Amino acid sequence: MAPDSHSTAGPCGKGCCSTILSIATAVPDYTITSEDVIHHLGRVFNIDEYRLEAMINIVGNAQVRKRQVIFPLEYTVTPRSLSKTNQEYQEHSIRLGQKAAEDCLAKAHLHPRDIDLIITVSCTGFMIPSLDAHLINLMGFREDVRRLPITELGCAAGAMALSKAWEFGRAFPGKNVLIVSVELPSLTFQRRDLSPANLICSVLFGDGAAAAVVSGHHAPGPHIVGAESYTFPQSLDAMGFDLRDSGFHIVLSKDVPTMIRQKIRQIIGSFLSREQVSREKIAAYILHPGGQKLLAYIEEELHLRREDTQISWDVLGEYGNLSSATILFILERCMAGNNVRRSEYGLAAAFGPGFSAELLLLQWA
Repeated sequence: MAPDSHSTAGPCGKGCCSTILSIATAVPDYTITSEDVIHHLGRVFNIDEYRLEAMINIVGNAQVRKRQVIFPLEYTVTPRSLSKTNQEYQEHSIRLGQKAAEDCLAKAHLHPRDIDLIITVSCTGFMIPSLDAHLINLMGFREDVRRLPITELGCAAGAMALSKAWEFGRAFPGKNVLIVSVELPSLTFQRRDLSPANLICSVLFGDGAAAAVVSGHHAPGPHIVGAESYTFPQSLDAMGFDLRDSGFHIVLSKDVPTMIRQKIRQIIGSFLSREQVSREKIAAYILHPGGQKLLAYIEEELHLRREDTQISWDVLGEYGNLSSATILFILERCMAGNNVRRSEYGLAAAFGPGFSAELLLLQWA
């Protein structure tokens, strides 16, 4: 873990702020329900009756009621070349990313020219120039706006983007950062891949985008006051993608929930100890729901009540796992709920390839 992360005495307590002014989300038009998945499983995958029954049980237990995707289901499951799906990724990530960014700036009452750094986040496709360059040309950002694309951190990258916005704010007080996360995991669907990881991910992941403005100016709401990373030893094969001629193939070890369960209490306890904040002071938990088992294990290990994690369950149920964008979907709902009082703390955590955890300490002002 990073040894040099220290909390301030409170939001803006050292003369610099990292206020999360606004968050906006955007999802595509097409919906896949859990009933759709059950209906199409045997038609899409060439699996025997025993595995089909097991998959139907997984769908029932996944807690994912529906998800949004960029194409109708019939086209989503059609095999396509990597070049074709990557072309679709570029087109739709720009469209959804721009929508989320415009809505987020409008909520913050800011113009694109007020932004000093753009951080773009995605792991479900490939594009150079990156998304931020396209948004600069489309939306009228300044020519000297700084850029930081984060492309290989998976589900942890949304939390990492908030961490980098916080670090930028400490280095350049008074500046504004725009984060834009776009994930289109439906484009990584592999009809001919019968691995357990691919079958499970076909049940779990949904498409969507989210944007956040982190400002160096004081305002009510959550302020980032600490951040930290933790990389699990000898865990390179726990999560990721294999890039093949047919596209992105998911790598996902069945041991991931257990790995997190074994370490999460220690990781969070050490982080909060360094930040000099006790667990009792945490009023909000913004936890990335990688899946229902992972979220349930974290609840058990941290002795959390369902009401502490309800927003994470709600986002999982309505949108599935949105990879890096998920943490922003959850934080948006937490902010909209107005249930956290001034000076109370929030803890955010997300997990991704590496295998790693990204932690954030928030304090409401």
